[in-house]
Amino acid sequence: MSFSNDSSPTSSLPGSPESATSLSSLAESSEYRAPLSGEAPEPSIDGTSVGGGEGGIRASSADEINEDDKKLALSLKSQANSHFTASRYREALDMYTASLNKNPFDPIVWSNRAAVRLKLEEHGLAIADSTRAIELDSRAVKAYYRRAIANLAILKPKAALVDFKQVMKLDPNNAPARTQMEATQKLIKRLAFEAAIAGKEEEPMSIKMRKMVEEGASPLSADYTGPRLADDERITPEFIDSMIQYFKDGNLIPKRISWQILLGAYDALKEEESLVDVPIPEGQTVDVIGDCHGQYYDFMHLLSLTGKPSETHSLVFDGDLVDRGSWSTEILLTVLAYKWLYPRNVFINRGNHETTDMNRVYGYEGEATKKYGVQMYKLSEEIFTALPLATLITASAPPRIDASPNPPNPTLYQGVKRFFVVHGGLFSKDGVTLDDIRSIPRMSLKQPGQEGLMCEALWADPQDAPGRGPSKRGVGLGFGPDVTRRWTDENEVTAVIRAHEVRQGGYSVEHDGRLITVFSAPNYVDQVGNLAAFVRIDETGEMKFTTFEAQPHPTHIRPMMYAGGMMGLGM
Repeated sequence: MSFSNDSSPTSSLPGSPESATSLSSLAESSEYRAPLSGEAPEPSIDGTSVGGGEGGIRASSADEINEDDKKLALSLKSQANSHFTASRYREALDMYTASLNKNPFDPIVWSNRAAVRLKLEEHGLAIADSTRAIELDSRAVKAYYRRAIANLAILKPKAALVDFKQVMKLDPNNAPARTQMEATQKLIKRLAFEAAIAGKEEEPMSIKMRKMVEEGASPLSADYTGPRLADDERITPEFIDSMIQYFKDGNLIPKRISWQILLGAYDALKEEESLVDVPIPEGQTVDVIGDCHGQYYDFMHLLSLTGKPSETHSLVFDGDLVDRGSWSTEILLTVLAYKWLYPRNVFINRGNHETTDMNRVYGYEGEATKKYGVQMYKLSEEIFTALPLATLITASAPPRIDASPNPPNPTLYQGVKRFFVVHGGLFSKDGVTLDDIRSIPRMSLKQPGQEGLMCEALWADPQDAPGRGPSKRGVGLGFGPDVTRRWTDENEVTAVIRAHEVRQGGYSVEHDGRLITVFSAPNYVDQVGNLAAFVRIDETGEMKFTTFEAQPHPTHIRPMMYAGGMMGLGM
């Protein structure tokens, strides 16, 4: 039942019919998105992408479905199963949706589509699909399990526990579900304990650790032969080069050095505003990098393509350095080391995975504690609260006359392009200004919560429909092309560059060229098969995208290896 082992959501289903019915009726189906209110009749309650029946309306009772439609629904389900097994999740989603449009009374298809939603991180929609499956079949074990996983993914462990218990009631010998249930019970107890002591004022970990370093705590052992800081404990390019190779060879640096790297970066980060201004001087470029998610060997390849940061070459990391992949500490320490060395050329936005709640569930806390101890984890937790929320990249020269502008007729600021770089996206209300974002008190807020500008900056996603809609993830919101157009015009921004979502080709250009998504973790969690990308911006604001494939890495170290029993969240 665990997703890491459940290669197909349909292992218990009957075989598909040998002859497929014609699919010509689907050829002209229109795209459908959830309406702005979040309330909609079928088939749009789940944001389906394929319409069905006459005018996209599903049958309201099982008696309305003829035998031809039942056969077609089974054929479509079989095709969806094949797509799912081959990790073609968007195709699987459309085929399951098409099957439901022909027969919306098959609980297995609803449950299977919930499995696809989980793979696509559409946890709010996975809950809706699982719930519909349970309404149709109160003994739908996989639907209960998938709803539990979706609730756990959006940090609702109490709701998840109810469904895990129901799985165990229906299937007492389900070992993976028992493991997930026990891990969830431990998480709930821990959260209760932490809430009970939350009011106690403690000295910040950065102050504690700085004192320990100054007092000579955790000295390097005499037989340590790995990379060392300079004699005056300064960081150097040579140290970082040596550390990168040391990590590649499977080693860990001493705890003391890890503390020093984090503290060095923290000193730079805490001085930055929540919106950081990054100009592009003449003859220079800035590279924007999306989610890396602990995939260190892919990250090293990425750096070989971007080139190392320097005083003439800037890098902007747009969040989600950690979690899911099992080399999160290696990536984090490398990026923070570069931030310490080049504070004016390396910039790091906070992602939704640089947060305490997500780190508990998706592996970073377990990994950091295992490799470097609880003190290093607690220090990195404070570092995350210091990460800025967005970056404003501004060209220094007007757009070239011979360039093909993207978007057409770009919005300019004082005659030049500029780009707003944020992990998630835009906001639930109009009128939010750059100064509003700049003044968010991120370090006193600490965590983004479930609403407000900070949460939306980290969690929001674009949608095709105009206006705003409910989040397919269950956290944040969806925002349409009209929202993007108004916001960029009002703030004199050429385009929004964001990360946060897998793009099969590594990147996408949406919302009439005003919204760019960049994702930098290829073959995400060793399953999705996607390309990765980064975008380079020159002094005129011209953008160039570079895509790359996944690189070989040690196969005995799995994604989510340190997730403490939460292996069902591998995707």
